[in-house]
Order: sequence, then C-alpha cells, then structure tokens
Amino acid sequence: MIQKLLFLFALAFTATSCQFTETMVMNEDGSGTMTVEVNMNEMMAFGGAAVTDSMEVKMDTIVYMKQFLEEKKDSISKLSAIEQEKLKKLENFNIHIIMNSETSEMVYDISTKFKNISEANDILNGLEQASNLMPNMDSNSQETKKEEDSPEIIGVNYSFKKGTFKRDAYIKDKKMHQQQVDSMKQAEAFMGGSNYTLNYTFPKKIKKTSNPEATFSEDKKTVSIQAPFIEYFNNPDLLDLEVELEN
Repeated sequence: MIQKLLFLFALAFTATSCQFTETMVMNEDGSGTMTVEVNMNEMMAFGGAAVTDSMEVKMDTIVYMKQFLEEKKDSISKLSAIEQEKLKKLENFNIHIIMNSETSEMVYDISTKFKNISEANDILNGLEQASNLMPNMDSNSQETKKEEDSPEIIGVNYSFKKGTFKRDAYIKDKKMHQQQVDSMKQAEAFMGGSNYTLNYTFPKKIKKTSNPEATFSEDKKTVSIQAPFIEYFNNPDLLDLEVELEN
C-alpha cells in the first residue's frame, strides 16, 4: 500500500488538472492545524484508476509518520545524515489518502498540528521528501541517495507575530527550479485547469491583507486566494501574503 501511496505523490505534480488546497485554522493562542490537499478526482474520472493495478479500488488510509518512521528506523539508519534529518522533520505530519474507483475519487493530504505556525514550515516540502526518500527506506538496499537526488526546490516560511500573519514562499534551488520550469512548459496545456488555493482561518477578524485578489468569509475571519498552479510554481511570490488582524 505504501508504495502506491508514494507513487501518487510523484504523480500529483504531473497529472492533469490537480487541485492543490492549503488550509490553515489558527486558534487564539497561536496554535492550530495546517493541511495541504491534492485532489486528483478529474484524473481518476479519465481513467487514472489504471495506475492502481486493479479494476476496483477502495482505500481510506491514514499514515502516521512518527509511527511509520519508527517502524522503518533500521532502514533509515542506513541513509545519509542529511536524509535522516529531512525525514525527522516529517515525524509530526500525517498523510491521509482516499481512493475510490467507483466514485472516481483520488484525494490525499498531508497535515500537522502546530503550537506555533513556524512548525508548519516543512509541510510543503513533506510531499517531496515523502516520495523521494521513503521508497529508499522500504528497500533493503544499503545504498543511499546523494543529497542532489532529492533537492528541495520551493520552501515556505510562515510566521505570526503581534497580530500579523505572513506567508513567504521562496526558491531554494534556483538551478533545479529553472530546470523544472523548463520541463513543465510541455505540460502547461494539460495542467491549465490546475489551481493552488489558500484558505486561512484566524481567531479574530481580518483588518487588511497584502493581496488585492483575496476574498473573505462573511465573518471576516477567513481569507482565500487562488492562482493557477503553473503560474505559482513559476513564481512562488505570487501567493505571498500578509494578514493583519483586528485587536
């Protein structure tokens, strides 16, 4: 099962019209939850179920990363120190996958609970690291990948200080990013319907935001922003956001 799940992680970045949704709910004390969901229902509807090696698939599974990493600790010990550190950053994340060939559903998400929003800084990278590193853990091979084999391309820093929330995306590896941008040009026609959406809910009303395209809920506590996935990947600053809350 885990191999199929990990295969979907890699597939998500090349599939037709995937919908990416980043959801945060923050509490009064600054704690909360962060989830990144990848919805691949459209791919399933157009025959994507074939990748599951079965005509009928029904799955609703949660992978608790802390438990998973403990079970694989012997294999992890054979990895490089750099890769072990990357995996350790995933231990507070959980992965949930739903697949149903009858209803054409294929949705998975990675989520974490945080005491401070900065603890969610690795959540986007978690998708990459899960697919890049965990297959290596599942094998019994003592060979380890080089650091260059699993580059971190885009990172996001979250912060919340004195009533102001900030989301700052940045490119970690400019050379690899440009290579990915160039390779994705061939897929732009197929991924034209893919979007990346932010939905952030705060404990107080929102006073103002830095993005003029933002929309708000009736109670002014939730802000939403959406951008085409290709445009966001090409320019991560597109979804940078600063939100000031009312006192």
